Amino acid sequence: MQLTITTLDEHIFTLQVSPEMELENLKALCSVEVGIESSKIIVMFEGKPLLDDKKQLKDYKIKEGDVLLIQPMLANPSNSSQPVFDFSNIQVPSSASESTDRRDDPDFIRNMLLSNPEQLSLLRHNNPALAAAFDAGPQEFRRVLTEQQKAREEQERLRIRMLLSDPFDSEAQRLIDEEIRRKNIDSNMEAAMEYHPESYGQVTMLYINCKVNGYPVKAFIDSGAQSTIMSKNCAARCHITRLIDTRWAGIAKGVGIQKIVGRIHLCQLQIENDFLASSFTILEEQEMDMMLGLDMLKRHQCSIDLKRNVLVIGTTGTETRFLSEGEIPSHLRNIATKATDDDSALASAINKSILEAQEKQQKQTTTYPEAVIKELCGYGFSRENVIQELQRCGGNKEQALAALLTKGIQMPKNK
Repeated sequence: MQLTITTLDEHIFTLQVSPEMELENLKALCSVEVGIESSKIIVMFEGKPLLDDKKQLKDYKIKEGDVLLIQPMLANPSNSSQPVFDFSNIQVPSSASESTDRRDDPDFIRNMLLSNPEQLSLLRHNNPALAAAFDAGPQEFRRVLTEQQKAREEQERLRIRMLLSDPFDSEAQRLIDEEIRRKNIDSNMEAAMEYHPESYGQVTMLYINCKVNGYPVKAFIDSGAQSTIMSKNCAARCHITRLIDTRWAGIAKGVGIQKIVGRIHLCQLQIENDFLASSFTILEEQEMDMMLGLDMLKRHQCSIDLKRNVLVIGTTGTETRFLSEGEIPSHLRNIATKATDDDSALASAINKSILEAQEKQQKQTTTYPEAVIKELCGYGFSRENVIQELQRCGGNKEQALAALLTKGIQMPKNK
């Protein structure tokens, strides 16, 4: 039969044994696993110690799938330590007994953290809530630390209760399942921190140097965004606000509310020695200066080569390197880490606004009677020019005709 053996320090293992095995032989097997002499092992089953080493396991009514708790025999049970908040890595310059007594003292722990910046940095990484309380002051630190210690002790009591209870009890099964799940998560995290510590670092976002209308801009490369975006302030610095078509204005919803000022349909974008055509959606309060989206990247067949750390423009073969972290202004680094999760929602909202503007423009073009449009087209003007003049003249046919005729008059050229 298979038995699950556990210890108070959360060491869990299984043994395949016979029901006729004597208790002393089971202790010998456990001794190999936990490194404790078999004569100093106490076996607990259903909350009771098993004292007769000569009895067989079946005599104790131990059966397939049962859980046994083993612990070392203590000379003086009163000296057993209670679970405490783990500050064992902090070096305490005092005697062992005094150290044990003071490990629960919040003021003492706080003073040790103040004198040990390395431990404080680890605390900020592993326990942000306690680190925030540390910054808030001694009283808040004492309150949060006490709460965490109580929660830890309660968790330990539940774990011991689980180990000593009937394994077939539904609540015990739930606690066992939760304990196994937690151990798997901890083991997974420990393996990641040991073998892939780089996964806990911050990745530098992809920026390139470029020029818009001849003015230098650091552009953020985001293949997950549908549209190429520019802030209104950046457009002003590049002196292209005069090209903003406000008919494409709207509200981008989905990441809060962003006002879309309009759209620049065509503008010169310089990357290295290449001059490329690009369009921009202009946002009122966009913190990031410029973001090259998928529309621009696909149009020029760009590819992101992370091995060589370059952006390759497929239509020309030109390469431009991605900026290092030191070349990216700090305010842009912070913005990038916040913004990347929202790019797709923002781009979707922008595209929705563009579609609404197109529908609105289409409705405006269809408000004039078809007979009027055909009549004006009969004078030799294109349908597009006719509709444009009708819009400008508020639908007045005579004024639109006069404007069209005026535009059609060519001034004689000087010979």
